[in-house]
Amino acid sequence: MDNKYYKLPDLPYGFKDLEPYMSEEQLKLHHDKHHQAYVDGANALLKKFDARNGEDFDVKAVSKELTFHVGGFVLHNYFWTNLGPADKCGGAPTGTIAEYIKKDFGSFERFKKEFTQAAAGVEGSGWAVLTLCRKTDRIFIMQIEKHNVNVIPGFRIMMVLDMWEHAYYLDYKNKRPDYIEAFWKLINWDEVNRKTDTWLKSPL
Repeated sequence: MDNKYYKLPDLPYGFKDLEPYMSEEQLKLHHDKHHQAYVDGANALLKKFDARNGEDFDVKAVSKELTFHVGGFVLHNYFWTNLGPADKCGGAPTGTIAEYIKKDFGSFERFKKEFTQAAAGVEGSGWAVLTLCRKTDRIFIMQIEKHNVNVIPGFRIMMVLDMWEHAYYLDYKNKRPDYIEAFWKLINWDEVNRKTDTWLKSPL
């Protein structure tokens, strides 16, 4: 596929590497089926724009649908990279993100509690997200509904937790708290720091 269209990224680890906190079956279904569906949906809509040749279509509807699929594509990309094997990840953060957490939340324990509450409180399908606002030099916890609602322009994403049922139902059924607790065993703080440091070095 050429660069005009989206492509499903490879995972930065093997399908078994997140066990026992995320099973191979769950990871394959999530990546190969659900993430692929957002790739396919976004590309189908882009092809509508490419093929219009003067033909009219509902721009408002198509544009809204495009934000949904592209949002799903992008947020899943963040999700895969901010996870990693439990023997190398998890625990308390270090580096730049640890400094921001200390500054803006007082302690990692408070940050973890509030991020967990945000994730557990997502209504229906959505995401818990850690963002950084360069204008105020603060990190914020947000809920993004679906993939494209409640996004704040200019707030860069540092870390995400997918709270759609397809992200956890095979492993955890309706036990959301257990899935969220497992997330803390898999969080790749090195990648969160890489995103944070890259954003801090970027021009406003």
